[in-house]
Amino acid sequence: MTDRKPQRDNVPADDVLDTDSATELQGVNVEDYEAESPTRKLTGVWAILVAGIAIALSLYALYATQVPIATQLYRTTFLAFALVLTYFLYPALSKGSRRFPIPDIVLTAAAITIMLYPLTGNNVFYTAALSLGLPFVFLVLPGILAEAPGVLRFTQVIPDLTLASASVVVALYPLYDFDNFIYRAARPNETDVWMGAICILLIVEATRRTIGWMLPVVAVALLAYGKWGYELPGDWGHPGYDVDRMVGTLYISLEGIFGVPLDVAATYIILFTIYGAVLEFSGAGKFFLDFSFAATGRKASSAGRTTTIAGFLLGTVSGSGVATTVTLGSVAWPMLRKSGYDRESGGAVLSAGGIGAILSPPTLGAAAFLIAEFLQISYLEVIKMATIPTILYYLCIFLMIELDSHKMGTRSVAIETLPLKTLTLRYWYHFLSLFLIIVLMVWGFTPMNAVFWAIILGFLLSFLRRDTALTPKRTAEALRAGSVGTLSVAATTATAGIIVGIMLLSGLGLKMSNLIVSLANESLFLTVVYTGLAVWVLGLAVPVTASYIIAAAITAPAMISLGVPDVAAHMFIFYYAVLSEVSPPTALSPFAAAAITGGNPFKTMMVTWKYTLPAFVVPFMFTLNTTNGTLLLAIGDFWLIVLATTTACLAIVALVAGVGGWVLQRANLVERAVLIVASGFLFYTGPIQDAIGLALMIAGIGLHWLRVRGQRDDSGGQAAVPAT
Repeated sequence: MTDRKPQRDNVPADDVLDTDSATELQGVNVEDYEAESPTRKLTGVWAILVAGIAIALSLYALYATQVPIATQLYRTTFLAFALVLTYFLYPALSKGSRRFPIPDIVLTAAAITIMLYPLTGNNVFYTAALSLGLPFVFLVLPGILAEAPGVLRFTQVIPDLTLASASVVVALYPLYDFDNFIYRAARPNETDVWMGAICILLIVEATRRTIGWMLPVVAVALLAYGKWGYELPGDWGHPGYDVDRMVGTLYISLEGIFGVPLDVAATYIILFTIYGAVLEFSGAGKFFLDFSFAATGRKASSAGRTTTIAGFLLGTVSGSGVATTVTLGSVAWPMLRKSGYDRESGGAVLSAGGIGAILSPPTLGAAAFLIAEFLQISYLEVIKMATIPTILYYLCIFLMIELDSHKMGTRSVAIETLPLKTLTLRYWYHFLSLFLIIVLMVWGFTPMNAVFWAIILGFLLSFLRRDTALTPKRTAEALRAGSVGTLSVAATTATAGIIVGIMLLSGLGLKMSNLIVSLANESLFLTVVYTGLAVWVLGLAVPVTASYIIAAAITAPAMISLGVPDVAAHMFIFYYAVLSEVSPPTALSPFAAAAITGGNPFKTMMVTWKYTLPAFVVPFMFTLNTTNGTLLLAIGDFWLIVLATTTACLAIVALVAGVGGWVLQRANLVERAVLIVASGFLFYTGPIQDAIGLALMIAGIGLHWLRVRGQRDDSGGQAAVPAT
């Protein structure tokens, strides 16, 4: 989109950055840092076949928004598509490996043992044969044969083709005799049980391929608990359920595999993924970057502000914090470096911008759609609840950027791109589809219909310019990318359905919720802290979506039982699930940013925490204050919401000044402490707390002003020079 290179006056040549020439640095690839595994690069007939299936899935999802399809029919066919594509696109072996690691083989054998032992009539011989034989056929044998010349392609295709074919059979089996099948959840027949057991195995393996071992291991552990929970002592035990009952619940009812999590993936998430792909292939991503660069002016802090705005806009395209961080970093890091950012601070700005992309309306992250379904509210309500926390998040980032600009002595960098007016006049239409989503939902359209028409509008508007037109080839690529981008979420939500189904069947979720309340001694503060820790631990092992689903089943009831509104409890879990991407030891976004900048990953993560601080603090504010806390979620009287937002903004100002250690110049320890305490009172919405917080904030700033004035008087009227 950069058609010409405007001349910059009085700008050194070394400080002029061309956004078109900025490429990925140090070979950094988004797939190396995403929670999901990289996909195969297919060629020839296989590439055409997989592309055809993926395009068909996207078209099917779009068709389902306009033509009613029975709930279970749509979910089963969606799962069949998703499993087939997963087995074709995600290799069984890790990148560059031909043989399975021993732990993977052992865990697979254990999973099969747990599932098949009851089905073999407790026959040890049959169980051993199946448990060792199936992993050998599908995992070990291909690795051994791959060592022989000329058979590598064969060994790669046959096992996955077999699993893909099995996926079609077991996922579509419910459609056979559908009218009777749906009433057999309590008493499935033998064929139902076998089909359900194999379906569970295939889902668990698909999840292992897409996101790794941790979530499948949790699912297998829960299945074992469902079968043999009677062996556990005390309250943790339960009568135990036979395989027929578990399979009936998980495979036939809508409380397991085909429950709400998979439905969200099959409706909301795939449509927004297709929408993001349409924007990307029509050039919207490049326009959003150029627009951000052109809009922020040439101030010393412009590089940081540009990066943050670009991250917000790119989030509507990628829908992933890590993907946004890496995509943004390949262009923005050279600009940040020239501006004077060190490697860790530059990486933190990139990472904070990436995380903001999935915390911000209108698209938010995948888990936000689950909130709407679990709470039976509209997605527009979720967007409204996320608006004020988003304002506070970006206010903090911009203030931190201004503060760091003073502390580090950053300078302006000229960007070689079209002027803002020219860019806007040429590519303004890329914004229209974003606005259309909000407008249609305000008018009462469902999110599915709103995004459907946004996709149609984005497609039509792309033809306003030849360089953005979605030609048949680009359209096919966008539809393919839309489906492929949903596969990991589909596998994750199906496995999460297994976990939640067993929790509901056995009552484990309620038991764990009661345990949290008991450990906290019915203290709301400790309950919320334990909930945050629980979500953090889950985030170490599983993606954001799965982390939210599991935590919502376990920890949300604990908070709700102590008076926290259900919307506040679920929003708390959502924010902390997202923040797992910046939390140790995984911290995917900061580590990806550090790989781009060459900075220390741990230091980058710690600086990122500084930028993302409100995202950690604000959820405590709307959960601990059970009376007025939901005002920060835009729930309540309008003027009270305005007042709560104003005091929260003041709290952010005080928090940034205290944590960052800068007001007019560097603040001392006492001034910083007073400002941090003031922010705590201002965050806790209430007239007394607001008055105390405002008084402390004025006192902290006043102490700082008096000290700076004294230094100026001592230095003969010259302000103290800040350290850089």
